[in-house]
Amino acid sequence: MYGKPLRIFFIMSTIALVTLVGCATQPAERPRASISKARPCCGTIEPAPSRSAIVKTAVKLVGAKTVESNGRRIAYDCAGVTRAVFLRHGIDLYDNSESDPDANGVRLIYAHMQQQGTFHQGPVAHPGDLVFFDNTWDYNGDGQVNDPLTHIGIVERQEQDGTVVFISRVAGAVERYRMNLSLPHIHKTAEGRVLNDYIRRKGVGDPANADHLTGELFATFGTRVGH
Repeated sequence: MYGKPLRIFFIMSTIALVTLVGCATQPAERPRASISKARPCCGTIEPAPSRSAIVKTAVKLVGAKTVESNGRRIAYDCAGVTRAVFLRHGIDLYDNSESDPDANGVRLIYAHMQQQGTFHQGPVAHPGDLVFFDNTWDYNGDGQVNDPLTHIGIVERQEQDGTVVFISRVAGAVERYRMNLSLPHIHKTAEGRVLNDYIRRKGVGDPANADHLTGELFATFGTRVGH
């Protein structure tokens, strides 16, 4: 119903990991423009994938070191992983009218959501929502905290205490991460339960006002129309 299955595989290779936590350091590859064709009469419209279907696909990627969709190698960063999940269901999150040729993958997805979805600040998040972050690393290299839309993930669930569990590629692999917007500055409770994961690695050159936890660097949630 949704096309060829997403194939996930591990490859033994030399992959240089980014020393700072973040996403697409280069302008993202855009979808190739296609020649428009007339839609045949009375054709059926494929329904949008459900939230549970999106989450199920994201969960299958947990632990993956490389990602491929429909025989196509996808960029292994947070935006690429998020894109791969939706490609499995026939949706290309890079498909938008964004005109900035230097936009990274996160900003391309944000532009797609501006056209095809809505944004909200929570605190309630829904499975399948996208979650955007600012300033997870020094994207423009100027040593300042002025880098919007540098990271993205897919919400899996929200726990009873309000902690949002989302799936993203941060460092070595695709993993689950946590964020609690009610207590954004707390990493762990006294009992050792994680409320907010570190999403920006602490560095010697970090500005004094740099934050590091998911709740501190949260920007917005995004919900695609039809989900």
